[in-house]
Amino acid sequence: MEYRRLGHSGLTVSAVGLGSVLFGKHVDEPTTRAIIDQALELGVTFIDTSDSYADGESERLIGKILGPRRRDIVLATKFSSPLGDNPLHGGTSRRWIQQAVEASLRRLGTDVIDLYQIHHPDPLTPIEETLRALDDLVRSGKVRYVGYSNVAAWQLVDGQWTARTEHLSRPVSTTDHFNLAHRAAEAELVPAARALGVGIIPYYPFESGFLTGRYRAGARPEGIRLTRSPREAAVLTPANFARLERWEALAAERGRSMVELTIGWLLSHPEVASVIAGVTSPAQVRGNAEGAGWRLTPAEMAEVASIG
Repeated sequence: MEYRRLGHSGLTVSAVGLGSVLFGKHVDEPTTRAIIDQALELGVTFIDTSDSYADGESERLIGKILGPRRRDIVLATKFSSPLGDNPLHGGTSRRWIQQAVEASLRRLGTDVIDLYQIHHPDPLTPIEETLRALDDLVRSGKVRYVGYSNVAAWQLVDGQWTARTEHLSRPVSTTDHFNLAHRAAEAELVPAARALGVGIIPYYPFESGFLTGRYRAGARPEGIRLTRSPREAAVLTPANFARLERWEALAAERGRSMVELTIGWLLSHPEVASVIAGVTSPAQVRGNAEGAGWRLTPAEMAEVASIG
């Protein structure tokens, strides 16, 4: 397993991380345990979750299963997504941050969160209020590092400028939707992160299975997440299937799989610290870890870019 620094921080994470969005909802406790056991055995040291995943059950399971092994991993969670209908239960206000972190610490069974991330920007709360509340958590020892998620480039720049000028703990990462089929981040977010020393943590690296070749034009596998998602119409298009065919050919010419191309392409961006994917079995964890060995040359990156 390769290990990378998270942005310009001193925090080191495994190049392949473990996403937990499915734990406690689509993946039961015994399978979750088997997945986490397999991940740690393979050298995965980065586990990402959120207080909103399965209404907090994902956090609870991770905390229960890790036990004393908690010290061996970088544990990341998120806050700000609405939890129920009460308008006070969500967002990035100081009030909610103070409540949310205590609840996450209890569920995770730990006294400190390694990476505490704003899950979604909150337009109703000034970024200075949010960053100051997070800085207080760092100073109190409840949180070690802070990060963003789902931000636009201008929000990343605004947040980093605010943290710097107000002498607050600067977020070290941003977790965003980024993959071969969804490359909007390349235009502005990736260059901004590079300039500011912020690490990128891509989620949905396989576009819910599309980039593994699981889907074919005219065929819709039953019981697969993407076929139950509102994103299906935007992903399963003739243009995307045509691109997938060319990506598969590029990988096959080099004796590689689509999993290797998908993860390798992301990790060939120096700004990317760790690629996280939600999994439903230990076999998927092994496949992701084994698929992380390819680093594309500049010529190969250009060839991928030419496909569109």
